[in-house]
Amino acid sequence: MTDTPLRIDIVSDTICPWCFVGKRRLERALAARPDLAVEIAWHPFQLNPDMPREGLDRRRYLEAKFGGADGARQIYDRIRDAGTGEGIAFDFDAIGTTPNTVDSHRLVKWAGEAGVQDAVVEALFRAYFFEGRNIGAAEVLADVAAACGMDRAAIAERLAGGDDRDHVAETARQMAAMGITGVPCYIVDRRYAISGAQDPTEFLNLFDELAREAAGAPA
Repeated sequence: MTDTPLRIDIVSDTICPWCFVGKRRLERALAARPDLAVEIAWHPFQLNPDMPREGLDRRRYLEAKFGGADGARQIYDRIRDAGTGEGIAFDFDAIGTTPNTVDSHRLVKWAGEAGVQDAVVEALFRAYFFEGRNIGAAEVLADVAAACGMDRAAIAERLAGGDDRDHVAETARQMAAMGITGVPCYIVDRRYAISGAQDPTEFLNLFDELAREAAGAPA
């Protein structure tokens, strides 16, 4: 491949458990290709675009989306099993609030500007899925930012204002207009899309095909 890093754009929601699983699977694929230089950028998607600003009690959310905790159990058991396979110990019972994710996506954008985007995405997943913290709350987001080396006071001030709220909404609309209806979705080299938390082999096959293409080999 060329010396130019391979661009991977990841469309994700910060409360999407499959996005956390997918992150681990992509990381495994990249670990298998240590000489591959990549540039990764995270982009917003909202699984619940009509979520109230303050979020919803988790029980109310499950009742609204799955008809109650019993209706969700089979789905979450499958996700928990997938997480276990990737070293992710999901603690869904610890989650008290399903948040509106606009502010967390704003933080992810600012983290990209600060060069710590992947660290902040990881910290948000851990805060929500391991600790059950409300990542729609400004104080929690400021804590996450500070733990990743960002200025806590500056982030708290920006969260209190409207910076990039419209940007998040518009980007999410653009992703939907591109035909993305679920996450995670990976856009590789600005040309190829991989949808869902796919096995690392899906990424590896594409990486190898791009390497052959760059070398001028026939597909």
